[in-house]
Amino acid sequence: MTFKNFKIETDADGIALVTWDIPGRSMNVLDTTTIEELGAIVDQTTADAAVKGVVITSGKEAFSAGADLSMLEGMNKAFAETRKAKGEEAAQQLLFDESRKLSLTLRRIETSGKPWVAAINGLALGGAFEVTLACHYRVAADNPKTKLGLPEIKVGLFPGGGGTQRLARLLQPQDTMQMLLKGEAINLTKAKAMNLIGAVVPAAELITAAKEWIKSGGKAAAPWDEKGFKLPGGPVYSKQGMQLFPAGNAIYRRETFDNYPAARAIMQCVYEGLQLPMDAALRVESRYFAKILQSKEAAAMIRSLFISMQELSKGARRPPNVPPTKVKKLAIIGAGFMGASVGFVSARGGMDVVLIDRDQASADKGLGHCEAAIDGLISKGRAKEADKAALMARITATADFDVIKDCDLVIEAVFEDRAVKAEIYKKVQPLLKEGAIIASNTSTLPINSLAEEFTDQSKFIGIHFFSPVEKMMLVEIIVGKNTGDVALATALDYVRVIGKTPIVVNDSRGFFANRCVLRFTAEGLEMLLEGVPPAMIENTAKMAGMPVGPLSLSDEIALDLVLKIMKATEADLGSQAVDQAQKKLIVE
Repeated sequence: MTFKNFKIETDADGIALVTWDIPGRSMNVLDTTTIEELGAIVDQTTADAAVKGVVITSGKEAFSAGADLSMLEGMNKAFAETRKAKGEEAAQQLLFDESRKLSLTLRRIETSGKPWVAAINGLALGGAFEVTLACHYRVAADNPKTKLGLPEIKVGLFPGGGGTQRLARLLQPQDTMQMLLKGEAINLTKAKAMNLIGAVVPAAELITAAKEWIKSGGKAAAPWDEKGFKLPGGPVYSKQGMQLFPAGNAIYRRETFDNYPAARAIMQCVYEGLQLPMDAALRVESRYFAKILQSKEAAAMIRSLFISMQELSKGARRPPNVPPTKVKKLAIIGAGFMGASVGFVSARGGMDVVLIDRDQASADKGLGHCEAAIDGLISKGRAKEADKAALMARITATADFDVIKDCDLVIEAVFEDRAVKAEIYKKVQPLLKEGAIIASNTSTLPINSLAEEFTDQSKFIGIHFFSPVEKMMLVEIIVGKNTGDVALATALDYVRVIGKTPIVVNDSRGFFANRCVLRFTAEGLEMLLEGVPPAMIENTAKMAGMPVGPLSLSDEIALDLVLKIMKATEADLGSQAVDQAQKKLIVE
């Protein structure tokens, strides 16, 4: 039998090498075809007496990043159609059956009676990592880029292919909860120490090592299917278990205010599943997975964090008539915390960066921030000294505006003061080279009004970063009424190169994010003025799903910046545009 997404070769020793290699894609994904074909391969190799064992690996650079979440969207559509046509019970049965196909296939691997080995050649996340967990042994190629994990919680879901049950039977309960609830991937060193990987070998020896484990008598049984198996952390109702689960439940509620149903379902799956035999535990997981798949939280997170992100990566909102642009040299005017941070992420993206400020001392201070940022990454093991040398070589600090003549993009990141910005623009305009674009990092001032300082307004655009720039992924691209396609394309191409997520918004005071945020913080200040206790204001906001309360957020934004925004709004629109009582509260 031939397959679309897999190749099978059986050697003289009877070991079948299954290579996952979806044609036309740079990364393998678990889609409907893959799951169906994997099931057929399990049945075929199980029934074939000539096959003594199976090694599954990838024909790509990575093993796989996991499931194609658009497949899950399709399940929800089928659920809605079935409910309309045949009723609730038929729809629920359909969703349950469809959502557990991978789980049943992986269980068949586990109970096939033939040893399966996962030969992990690179990244293995989500459902792909669940495939490896269902194998009887895991061996990985020595690759510093390899990460293993179950990140489903980050899109409002949880592992539905047996991940909650196998992980909980391999690890201590605390480690299981960390991996499931945080969704963070781990490197091979940690995976080996946690016994999630049996061996790490040179890449050239990966398949040989996997086959050798089978030939040397590797068991075709998971530990939990053998008589006498004991849970690593002891039974749920043991002393250790009772120290974990009640406290874990309290921590979950404190951290999430029960706004993340997937996190609660993870705890329920582990708690209930560990009290049951594996097959029953997997049914429990599947029932919770089908329930969470219907939640509005999962639907919203899948749409925003996966479907929309895919559209962005394919060039959504980018003018199709503009050829690809490349910013080789970038100037940032204003080397304060925000400007220096933008310079840092831009240099990490491979660009030459010039930090410009009113004097050399101020510019050098911005350079010092960049050095401190890379030192922080080195101390956490996320960068090396060689990375620091290369990055710092790309950043220059100066008070000389003439360097702008060599730059493809200029980003202004000075105070939220229209007069200060206008003065900067007067200096910049005659220095811009042919085809160069200028952008403002303003957080609230309308781009149309700032663009009035320019003769050629088609070159002017807003690129609004959020603080701290190193961590915040979102960047607003603000289009004015006269912003040209080249400026928009340049901004989008630049933001993608530095690894951020761009959203294109039309011009208005506060744009999109701050129009939402400032109404949120203003409501908090209004409640405070009305006499509502601060703790109640903060906790109510968190209960509604906000990560921090409005008063804390005002403080984090910086009250002096909030005041500057109020004054700028008042100067443009008059005193009636600002709540004077709130302004007085901040001043005092």
